[in-house]
Amino acid sequence: MEILVQELSPVPAHAKRAKVNCMATLQTDVPSSSAAIRARLNHPIIDSDGHQVEMAPVFLDYLAEVGGASVAQRFKNGIAFDSFLNFEWRDLKPEERRGRCAMKPVWWAGPTRNTRDLATSFFPKLFHERMEEMGLDVSVVYPTLGLITILIADEEVRRAACRALNRMKADMFAGFTDRLIPVATIPMHTPQEAIDELEFAVRDLKLRAVMMASLVPRAIKEAIRISPQAARYSYWIDTFGLDSEYDYDPVWAKCVELGVSPTFHSLGYGWGSRTSTTNYVHNHLGSFASSADAVCRGLFMGGVPKRFPQLKFAFLEGGVAWARSLYCDLVSHWEKRNSEALENYNPAHINTAEFIDLAARYGGWRVAGRAEILIADHRDRMARGEDAASFDEWAPSGIGSAAEICEIFTQRFYFGCEGDDPLNALASDIKGSPFHAKLNALYGSDLGHWDVPEMALAAQEAHELVEHGVISEDAFRDMVFTNAVEFWTSGNRDFFNGTAVQAAADSLLANGCWKPQ
Repeated sequence: MEILVQELSPVPAHAKRAKVNCMATLQTDVPSSSAAIRARLNHPIIDSDGHQVEMAPVFLDYLAEVGGASVAQRFKNGIAFDSFLNFEWRDLKPEERRGRCAMKPVWWAGPTRNTRDLATSFFPKLFHERMEEMGLDVSVVYPTLGLITILIADEEVRRAACRALNRMKADMFAGFTDRLIPVATIPMHTPQEAIDELEFAVRDLKLRAVMMASLVPRAIKEAIRISPQAARYSYWIDTFGLDSEYDYDPVWAKCVELGVSPTFHSLGYGWGSRTSTTNYVHNHLGSFASSADAVCRGLFMGGVPKRFPQLKFAFLEGGVAWARSLYCDLVSHWEKRNSEALENYNPAHINTAEFIDLAARYGGWRVAGRAEILIADHRDRMARGEDAASFDEWAPSGIGSAAEICEIFTQRFYFGCEGDDPLNALASDIKGSPFHAKLNALYGSDLGHWDVPEMALAAQEAHELVEHGVISEDAFRDMVFTNAVEFWTSGNRDFFNGTAVQAAADSLLANGCWKPQ
């Protein structure tokens, strides 16, 4: 989708539709457009979030081999899934959907008119063959089915499905890893299952990139006590950091040991406000940003980045606008609600005599004679929120200054951005950003999904942000190359060994991955 922008003004929807509708008549020009852009650049384009679309019958073969026929059948029947995914929607009548608040799931999710693109999303060999046409040097290829398998409620099915998917990736991408790097799916319902799959995927299958769930829905124990049957509709969201059900530090330690950098990529719909029974678009809007925001806040406020300074973390497909907002909001909250600043709001500091005097002069007849009672009531109500055990809410984060917030967001966190999002400019724009901070955007093509009407336009679509003055060439280079090298090699210096970008990555690393700040 071409982005014709004046500053940050998005293209009208009708203009985007017009371009997509004209694709059939432009096929002779399409293959060379992205390749021509890549040829003009003096750096590679690394796609940090492509996708393969798995063929269900093939996956079920792997699942049956790993877990047996009964597990494969339970997966196929959909009975193993967490309630908020609502796969039952298709089998319900409209009134039943409404009664159960059954979310309308994704439909018509991939390319069909362009059958070559459809086949490309299936077959790594064709994906590999078309990389030059798409203007891409390397693509880190995420699963599609993995977005579902990491949310399966049934532990036996979940663990078998993730393992089967990882075996399938290792097999299907063998011989193509000079340009296509498959990503392992890591379930996160418990630390032990995450560690088990990390060990298998990295040590046994030699996969070097991992995708973790951004969240796990947990049953509310009181709801189970009241009604076990109804409790499936009542849950809280665990994001592995603050207030988690388990201690996930062994998982992060295992990532350090294995040399893999955690990336998070989960569906953000089916919970919260994204539960429309009639409109998938309503549910999808902002959904990946919401799941990324949830896990980012949980990890940050839970102190994971402080306890594991060796790790970098990436939050995919949600863009960078949410991250810029969260960063600014954290700095603002720190300045006003750190343990010292909180004394500005301590009810013990109220000067009762001064308040009574001011009430007498300004309170009017409704306050006359009641000032002491009113201020005592106010002091009492404010004190009800006191909790000595968690008075310093920043303590779990390990943060001691606003500058430390900046350090984590600019040096430790990376944010997956689709190429045509004009708000990618917020990563490099320092206006209004505390400490003039720049955030780390990672280019993600999202190839294979409905977001990409024409795969051959991948590089062209991303570079249009430069052509229309939304971002600079330097910001583009950081997004598609420098940041990717920094992130993916942060745990494994040899991440790009044997790939088409090895020499460029080695050269960049030899110079310290330095970027102007």
